[in-house]
Amino acid sequence: MIFPDEPVPGYPMPILPGHTSPGRFERILRAGHFVVTSELAPPDSADPAAVYERAALFDGYVDAINATDGSGAHCHMGSLAVCALLTRLGYSLIQQISCRDKNRIAIQGDILGGAAMGVANMLCLSGDGVQTGDHPEAKPVFDLDCMSLLEIARTMRDKSTFQSGRKLDDPPRVFLGAAANPFVEPFDWRPLRLAKKIAAGAQFIQTQYCYDIERLQQYMHTVRDMGLHDKVFIIVGVGPLASARSAQWIRSNVPGVHIPDSIIDRLKGATDQKAEGLQLCIDLIQQVKEIEGVDGVHIMAYRQEHAVPDIVSRSGVLNGRTPWHPRAYDGDATVQQHLEKIQ
Repeated sequence: MIFPDEPVPGYPMPILPGHTSPGRFERILRAGHFVVTSELAPPDSADPAAVYERAALFDGYVDAINATDGSGAHCHMGSLAVCALLTRLGYSLIQQISCRDKNRIAIQGDILGGAAMGVANMLCLSGDGVQTGDHPEAKPVFDLDCMSLLEIARTMRDKSTFQSGRKLDDPPRVFLGAAANPFVEPFDWRPLRLAKKIAAGAQFIQTQYCYDIERLQQYMHTVRDMGLHDKVFIIVGVGPLASARSAQWIRSNVPGVHIPDSIIDRLKGATDQKAEGLQLCIDLIQQVKEIEGVDGVHIMAYRQEHAVPDIVSRSGVLNGRTPWHPRAYDGDATVQQHLEKIQ
C-alpha cells in the first residue's frame, strides 16, 4: 500500500494524530485493513544476501515481517541485525525482543538501536526456556518478563526516560506488541492475561498457532465482552502443516501448540498431505477473518516460507490490496543496489 506521503525507503513517515510510530504497519491497522504478517527465518550465516533473499519471498504479500529473536532458544542471526539490513530497504519490520538472553541494560539499548534504524514495531516476549533449544547448557537471564519489558518500552517512548529515570534525548517512536496463547489451559485466564498486557502497553497482539477455530471463537467472545478488542489489535497465528506425522510431533514437542485430533485426521486422510496442509492453512485464514475483533493473521510457515505468497493469494485475505515492497519502488539507489543481489 502506498500512502500519499510515502517516502524514499529509509526515511520515516510523519506520525499521524493518535499514532505512536511513523510506521506503515500501524497506519494500515488503524486504517481498518485486515493485515498479514509473517516471520523471516533468520539465517545461520553472516551473508546479508541470505536475509535479502528470504525477505523477497514476501514482497507484495505481507504488511510486516517479524525478525525472530532466538526462537525456540535456537541460535541464529539476531533480530536486531536482520532489522538493520531490511529497514535500509524500506521493509516494515517487527523487532522481536526476548527477555531470555539479555538484561534490562542491553534490552533498553536494543530498543533505542532498533528505533534509530527505523524499526517502528517491537514485539515483547519472555522467551522460550534454554532447555528447548540447541544450547541447553546456556545460562538464561530473564531479568525481565514480557510485562515488565512492555512497561519499560512504553516508559521510554511516552516519558522519554530509561527505567532508571535518566532522561532520553530522543525517545523511541514505536508501536508495541506482545504474544498471546488462547489455546492452552487455563482458558478462563487467557483474556485476563491479555488485559494485563494491554495495561502494560501492548497495542497489538500476535497469537500462537490457531488450529482450533471453536476455541478461538470462545476466546474472542470473552475478549469482546471485556471490551479488549477496542483497545488492542489482535493478529491470529496460522501456519501450514507438512504432514500428519509432523503435526503429531509438534503437538507433543512444541510447548503451547494445540492441534486437535480432527486436524491430524484430516491430514492422514489426504492423498497429498503437504498440499492438504496448505489448504488447511487457507481454510483457517478464511474462517479467522470472519471473527469479530480479529484484525489480521500472522503466517508462521517454518521451512515453508516459499508457500506464503500462494497461501495469501488463494485465501483472498488481502481483498485485492498489495502491500508495499521495495521492488515496487525504483527510485532509490540503496534499494536498487540490494535488489540486484536479490534478483
